[in-house]
Amino acid sequence: MPETDTIFTGAAAAPRLDELEDKPLSCIDCGQSFVWSAGEQAFFRDKQLSNPPKRCKGCKHAKNERLAAIELAHEKGIRQKISVKAVCASCGEQTTIPFYPSQGRPVYCRACFVKSTANDSHPPT
Repeated sequence: MPETDTIFTGAAAAPRLDELEDKPLSCIDCGQSFVWSAGEQAFFRDKQLSNPPKRCKGCKHAKNERLAAIELAHEKGIRQKISVKAVCASCGEQTTIPFYPSQGRPVYCRACFVKSTANDSHPPT
């Protein structure tokens, strides 16, 4: 069978490993930049993962540890109180919240949230 220059993954030809380039990305948790290497991109392509990574290796590891601890607690029937540090999207102050925020969604401190709900039915933007 002759060697080809591209790898076919269905409808479109995917670039070969030597055609991929390292890409700088920004972590959604810590904001630090990290490199998505050509080898990692090839792995994602081979596994048919369509979205690039969102977290640096350190934050991904921390997230996996958090999820494992939650799963273990559930298995043992332990209810854990969650306290997550966050920065208020309105005033910029650091606060703690009793939930893991959804990525891309704003988080507000108690004072800003109460103020916004007193003014209208929508949180501040």
